[in-house]
Amino acid sequence: MINLDKTYKILVINPGSTSTKIAIYNNEKEIFLDTVRHSIEDLEEYETVYGQYEFRKKVILEKLNERTSDLKDIAAVVGRGGNMKPVVGGTYRVNDQMIEDLKDGVMGQHASNLGGILAAEIATMLQVPAFVVDPVVVDEFHDLSRISGIPDIQRKSKDHPLNQKAAGRKAAEELGGEYNKFNFLIVHLGGGISVGIHKKGRIIDVNNSLDGDGPFSPERGGGLPVGSLIDLCYSGKYTKEELRKMIVGRGGLVGYLGTNDTRKVSRRAKLGDKKAELVYKAMAYQVAKEIGAGAAVLKGEVDAIILTGGIAFDELFVNWIREYVDFIGKVIVYPGEFEMLALAQGVLRVFNKKEDIQIYK
Repeated sequence: MINLDKTYKILVINPGSTSTKIAIYNNEKEIFLDTVRHSIEDLEEYETVYGQYEFRKKVILEKLNERTSDLKDIAAVVGRGGNMKPVVGGTYRVNDQMIEDLKDGVMGQHASNLGGILAAEIATMLQVPAFVVDPVVVDEFHDLSRISGIPDIQRKSKDHPLNQKAAGRKAAEELGGEYNKFNFLIVHLGGGISVGIHKKGRIIDVNNSLDGDGPFSPERGGGLPVGSLIDLCYSGKYTKEELRKMIVGRGGLVGYLGTNDTRKVSRRAKLGDKKAELVYKAMAYQVAKEIGAGAAVLKGEVDAIILTGGIAFDELFVNWIREYVDFIGKVIVYPGEFEMLALAQGVLRVFNKKEDIQIYK
């Protein structure tokens, strides 16, 4: 918990693939939170992520106009950090170079690219600074982590650093210390699944949960047998776009069971659906294998295994993982995600001089 004598009011903006979340915090106390859902029809007319900018800005301003009294004394605006150039973790002041790189999507196209751009625009209107915190491209890999086995392919750090680091800080506080003093294995269990190896405050390795690495997930294929994948690519059955969608979007539970809703899958397993149980348990099995690999990287020096994200609400799935990894160390479960609060906390750490502002170059 960040204890501040002064109260800072912080506006938080988090654009997701099919939603825009807006919140206002007094220090760490949430005083307003709203999630605007966007239909496929709302978004399909835009050819690029940046093309959605005016649409998303209009949505945010409409919501804020309903809360004009809450906008008084806003100290900063913070947005979710998107696909700019790789950076170390921390809180970054939005600058012109960052905005250009987010517009271009230099590391990929995702709605999070709009977070810093929208934060900067609205911060200018309010005459306050704009920030992003622990963007999706946080890269704290050591050299060994980058080697793939094929010289033309380098392993990349692309996962869920905002929620992972927030969970790590929460666990460190409960364990009576600072995040940068512990070794954690932190598992984000969502539409994508990432297992981060956190060594003294840095994510030194993690599976690339977006591009096909590590465990399969509700809608992603995860690490696949490469030879079989090559055969599939040249089978003539699928286009490049169809194969990409098969790996990210129609893989995992969607591919096997026709749904990405783990609540439905869990219910089916409990009611005796043997296929649902087998596939769902295989997903937990692969998560446990990735945790075991992370424990090896840390040479067994694991202070805690932390499970977070939406699937962590499911005790059936969590207990399956526990059965495999309890011998490694303490398992801590933080269901859900902490992205909105984590964004506000990043700004508070800077305002409270717990961290320096990072400069994006």
